[in-house]
Amino acid sequence: MKKIIFLLILFLSGISNAQEAIINPVKWNSEIIKISDTEFDILLKGTIEKEWHVFSQFTHEDGSLPSELTFENSDGNYELLGAAKESETIKKYNDVFEVEETYFINKVTFIQRIKLLNKDVKQISIKLNYQVCKDVCINKEEFFVINLDGSTAILANIEVDENSKLLSNNLLLDLKHKERLHSATEEIITESNLWKIFVLGFIGGLLALITPCVFPMIPLTVSFFTKQSGSKSKGIKNAILYGLFIIIIYVALSIPFHFLDSVDPEILNTISTNVLLNVLFFIIFIFFAFSFFGYYELTLPNSWSNKMDSASNSGGLIGIFFMAVTLALVSFSCTGPILGSLLAGSLTSDGGAFQLTAGMTGFGTALALPFALFALFPNLLKSLPKSGGWLTTVKVFLGFAELALAFKFLSNADLVAHWGILKREVFIGIWIVIFLLMALYFFGFIRFPHDGKKKFSFPKVSFAVLIVAFVIYLGTGLTKNSHLKLLAGFPPPTFYSLYQQESDCPLGLNCFKDFDEGLAFAKATNKPILLDFTGWACVNCRKMEENVWSNPKVYEVLKNDYVLISLYIDDRKELSEEEQFKVKMNENHLKTIKTIGDKWSTFQYLNFQTASQPYYVTISNQLEILNEAKQYTSTDEYYTWLIESLKKESN
Repeated sequence: MKKIIFLLILFLSGISNAQEAIINPVKWNSEIIKISDTEFDILLKGTIEKEWHVFSQFTHEDGSLPSELTFENSDGNYELLGAAKESETIKKYNDVFEVEETYFINKVTFIQRIKLLNKDVKQISIKLNYQVCKDVCINKEEFFVINLDGSTAILANIEVDENSKLLSNNLLLDLKHKERLHSATEEIITESNLWKIFVLGFIGGLLALITPCVFPMIPLTVSFFTKQSGSKSKGIKNAILYGLFIIIIYVALSIPFHFLDSVDPEILNTISTNVLLNVLFFIIFIFFAFSFFGYYELTLPNSWSNKMDSASNSGGLIGIFFMAVTLALVSFSCTGPILGSLLAGSLTSDGGAFQLTAGMTGFGTALALPFALFALFPNLLKSLPKSGGWLTTVKVFLGFAELALAFKFLSNADLVAHWGILKREVFIGIWIVIFLLMALYFFGFIRFPHDGKKKFSFPKVSFAVLIVAFVIYLGTGLTKNSHLKLLAGFPPPTFYSLYQQESDCPLGLNCFKDFDEGLAFAKATNKPILLDFTGWACVNCRKMEENVWSNPKVYEVLKNDYVLISLYIDDRKELSEEEQFKVKMNENHLKTIKTIGDKWSTFQYLNFQTASQPYYVTISNQLEILNEAKQYTSTDEYYTWLIESLKKESN
């Protein structure tokens, strides 16, 4: 599956040059020119890959992001003489932002003159933020350290306080037998997980098919191809091409996230667990829900669909492609919320951008399948149900689903920020109310603006009964330490509860949330360590805890034979000022560690070269790797892995 997705990405993005050129479309170097004993010109020069462009500092504020130079050690050391000058730029009107933008192609140079205030200064530290665009845009950050005498400067020359040096060194473990991790780190994304995401995306596409925006277009579009193409074979060919272009369009939406994932392996996890972003998703999903309820329609600008519709009349491959684009645009009011759910749910560190692409591929495939299928077998069109009130019912069902998902994102923000608002029982209670309202709608007691006349419908009443059964099941989750295994990962963890708990660890186990404390306890008790890289907003982490760890034989091993160290990589609680520090990630970047999550995500990446959760490692209290790392897996496989690790530890 991963290979198929990778080939799709290569095809869609037209990658013919080296991968490095895609990840880093601009190659930078610096130069210094001495004007006098106190004045210098600082030059930052970039060579831009073909077809890419970098935006000027002075591009229109309502357009793309401008470049920004930050002189980090200027205070009291030197002053900037005027604004930074630039090399030759191009100005072009942007139809999307409706402003004239200023940018560079091929080459870019920034020139900033400075005047020394402190003659002891030997280096200039500069951070450059810029946006580089082609078919997609990438936000980039470059760091420069320039010696005033013109000699080569490297990041290591930047002065780092002793506390940062000490704390940075503490993050690095002297692990033994790291080669035992090899098999797991090569399979961060398993084929089975990608296929599961593909299937979920496919189901989302099927749901989109039976919405009022898409379903009526199926017979119309298929009839157009079969009757207007001149021959049956050409009609089938055009319909299949139309379906293929639909898949390509939706897969293409995931491509920008591959650039982000390549630039920073932790970035998708940072995005998915960001408090403000999760609150924003909550608001957006509420907005989506009421759109499905019929209170308003979500539409893209008419000018977009009109332009695509006009382009579709050009005929040939180009015309068919723009017909597919037109479908994507005009159906947005129905597909947008479903795509939003897929996007928000896929932006996790578990599978990164490949996970999102798998979901988008499934979505596009489901949406495209009927057009090719009915073109091959046009007689099947007669068996399609007629459009009618049932399509509105589907939209309302999706509205309630969006409403329930909205509170999942609010719960993520609550967990990560430790607000204590949506405890497990409160969350489940809100879901009970939402699904009770859904049942009342299907029973006919609640009406929405687009609903027709009230009439009895056996299928709707039957579905309402199923919803009531689901509500009863949810109700069992209101008791202390209950496990809703069918929904594992969606409600907050059992220890995040209104009831008083034995500990703030999963299943009441004894755990440590600081590695050094856990290691000290492991040495004192002469036990091995289960290192658990987890997250407050990690769905698969909750599934493992509630479905696998809760198994009696697994639970007993965890409780009696291991010291559990759970490190939450998305914890946004700030460290004290004394605990905050900077760590050198590579030759070009210092990372500031401000939060608990920053510390443990960096700890994971530096020692295990991964940013995925859940991620389990068994190590001895002498820091010897005992077995390969494990991620989301079955109960039997996890138990066997724990026992094998214990045997290796005792040898």
